Amino acid sequence: MVSKNSRSSSVAESSSTPASGFRGRVISAGDTQVSNANIANIITAIRILVAPVFLWMVFIDGGEDGVWRWVAALLFIAAIATDGIDGALARQRNLVTTSGILLDPIADKVLIGGALVALALVSDLPWWVVVVIMTREIGITLLRFFVLANRVIPASRGGKLKTILQAITVSSWLVPTWVLLGDWVGVLNWVLMGLVIVITLVTGVDYLVKAFRAPESTP
Repeated sequence: MVSKNSRSSSVAESSSTPASGFRGRVISAGDTQVSNANIANIITAIRILVAPVFLWMVFIDGGEDGVWRWVAALLFIAAIATDGIDGALARQRNLVTTSGILLDPIADKVLIGGALVALALVSDLPWWVVVVIMTREIGITLLRFFVLANRVIPASRGGKLKTILQAITVSSWLVPTWVLLGDWVGVLNWVLMGLVIVITLVTGVDYLVKAFRAPESTP
């Protein structure tokens, strides 16, 4: 997974002409104007658009553990696996844009949040789990964009671990492997979800502490 802060810091380090609408470079590396519709942003947007598709797939067979549940799970795994590819492309090809910085964390939240909501709606996951995780995620995202925009918050290993663990856990909950392997998979899933809840809350508190201690950035 790639740090969102590292993608953000690339804006300041980049010598390219800032993005202006959809004109400019889309794939090629360079220092000229960058299009907001560049390859990195397109990958990010696809992650967002995939969310309602796999949500529909979870419900198409009435929430049963049939073929569509497997397809939905595989689609989620493919989409969440692209996390990091967009940021790496943006940095390597000098395609960093403000819109990409804004969309990247939102795409993660939409994917993870959409999957959690889907699991709750088919009664596989209690709603309180969804509320706890998404309150932290949405709250920190809003805080980062609207309150702490002028502060530089260093990336934490805990934040990266949280994202990886969330992706693994939600994937495990979506894939109905218990149909093949037995009920012990459900126990494993709850252990993983417990770890997700703990690390999500701990990293949220850690972010708040670092945020309000961090110095304000200078223009």
